[in-house]
Parts: sequence; C-alpha cells; structure tokens
Amino acid sequence: MTNPEPQRLSPASWLLRRWPTALALAMSALTFGGSETVEGVHSFAQILPILSLLYLVIAKLRRREATWPGLVIGLASVIGLRILDVISPAALFAAVALAVLVWAGVDGQLWKDGQFQVQALGMLFFGGLALIGLVIDPELGRYVVAAGWFLHGVWDFVHLKLDKVVARSFAEWCGVVDIVIAAELVLML
Repeated sequence: MTNPEPQRLSPASWLLRRWPTALALAMSALTFGGSETVEGVHSFAQILPILSLLYLVIAKLRRREATWPGLVIGLASVIGLRILDVISPAALFAAVALAVLVWAGVDGQLWKDGQFQVQALGMLFFGGLALIGLVIDPELGRYVVAAGWFLHGVWDFVHLKLDKVVARSFAEWCGVVDIVIAAELVLML
C-alpha cells in the first residue's frame, strides 16, 4: 500500500492558513535598517519587555481574546509616548508590570496560579535581558538584545505548541517577528 501524496496548498490557501506568519513577515520589513545603530538596538531593547508584559496581562485577565486588542493598545502607547517624548515607553510598561504583579499578589493569583507565575518569571527574565542590553557595551548589548528576541521567539512557539495564555495566532505572529528581529540584530540589517 502506498502513502497518498500530501496535498500542496496554493499560495492563497497558505496565506489564509498561515496569515499570522505572512503578517509577521510583512511587518518585519518595516524594521529593516533599524538595528544598524546603537539607538536602533536600544529601541529594540526597550520594546522587548513589552512583549512579555502582554503575556503577563493576558495571564492576569485570563482572557486570550484580549491578546490582539492588547497588542494594538501597546503599540499605540509606544508610538504615542515616542511622539510626545514625555516618558520612556519602557518606564511606563515597567510601572504597568509592577501594578499587574501587585494586583496579582493582592488577589492571590500570584501565589496560586502556576501559569501566571511562569509569565511573571518571563517578564523578569526578558526585562532583565533588555536592561542588560541597554547598560553594557553597545556591541555586546546588541547580542544580548538579539538573544532576548530569539529566546522570546522560542517562548512564543512553546506557547503556540502548548496552546496556552495568548491567542494562538498571536503566538505564531510574535514568534516569527521575534526571530526576524533577532536575525536583524545579529546581522545588523
């Protein structure tokens, strides 16, 4: 008995099925050239913890359907704060992360919910990598920040595989974006 040939998807079918990957690749084109300078690397370092913050907030809310609206709010906040130049987006998001952790501590979720605890540790880990990348020698910092983006991509794909915390489409999208940005940082694209 022979195995039937696997069905080949048309490009349109693939795009419909893998739309998060297609969207990630299209959006990643907007970041090309942003990792060539120290300022570009610092921008990527400041954005890295925001991704983990979204996981933390969604885990706190226990509402996967809030993932994409949360991303839109986060991106709009970053753009708005950069335009206004009042406060660093990273500083604001650190305050939000602290508020979410305190909220979870007060209502007991921090002590009882293993999934939330994993997200809190992820927030600390990725935030720590970003901070290290900002304060050490810029050339070495580039690689620390790239490692953070790459590892966050792995984080996304693990969540996609386990179907946990965030929307699956977001985990796929974010994983692709993260890996592309890590490559840009290493290759200085």
